Amino acid sequence: MALSTATSPVKVEMLDGDHLAFDCEFFSTGSVSFASCAYEGTFQCTRQAATGKVLIFLPKQGRAVFRLGEDELLSVPGKGTIIDGSTSTTTRIFGPRHHLGLFIDQRKIAKHLANMLECAVSGDLEFKPHMDLTSGPGLALMQLVETAYNGLRGDAPLRQSPMALASLGDAVTHLILEAAPHRYSDQLATPASLPAPRHVKWAIEFMHAHISEPISMDDIAAAARVSVRTLQQGFRQFRMTTPMAYLHEIRLTAAHRDLMNADEVQSVADVALKWGFTHLGRFAADYKKRFGVLPSQTLRGGKGPKEGL
Repeated sequence: MALSTATSPVKVEMLDGDHLAFDCEFFSTGSVSFASCAYEGTFQCTRQAATGKVLIFLPKQGRAVFRLGEDELLSVPGKGTIIDGSTSTTTRIFGPRHHLGLFIDQRKIAKHLANMLECAVSGDLEFKPHMDLTSGPGLALMQLVETAYNGLRGDAPLRQSPMALASLGDAVTHLILEAAPHRYSDQLATPASLPAPRHVKWAIEFMHAHISEPISMDDIAAAARVSVRTLQQGFRQFRMTTPMAYLHEIRLTAAHRDLMNADEVQSVADVALKWGFTHLGRFAADYKKRFGVLPSQTLRGGKGPKEGL
């Protein structure tokens, strides 16, 4: 269940009796948060605003039911539940209930997956809602989250080590991508491809060196010292995309970085034009598909609510 915040309010309704009690603790490492939540009573919670996170619940005791549209997901020990925070969720808690929570920024997951696959990742990852917590990566995730939560309580040394916290966030993100089936699971299971040939590397280096300039496919091919056809084949085989789609992706990432760090006088149009996006409507649509929010929301600091679940 999610506790209510100003940016992500939750409506709570009693379902049986009038007894309700909870004890929740939350710790954040930036784009990854850990929680331990215990509840008494039978009640229903409805989240009334979307979040920019993937929400993972790891039950230790009791039962809960998550309603997503017409679907209902039973949450019990041994079975983890993963929910896209961009959808409206109603949760029924049947206490006594105790679960661990793991909440990861969707952009971090997409970036981590792109690094694992060595190619651009776009669109909804389409996580399956359940994961097995009794063996394999699911069990390892349960143990790691519990260890992390215990290591963040009080004055634990882990809280004093930014590098360790960053590594911990990467580790749980990696395990989520392995433990929970999603749209890219088959690609992750495929043996890693051979290292990209020199002409693909030269093309990528050229793109980064001239990222804000109006370069064409012919320019990239010339820098890579191959024909356009050979360059296209190389990117399809070793990066699973096209050269221009790859250039579009790194420009979007650069625009995102600028919007995250923009000063008060910069506008979305300024940033878009800097990185070669002349059609602002298309830029906004592509940006939202890639990062889950509009450019204007990032510019205003709209990086998603920091709610606890």
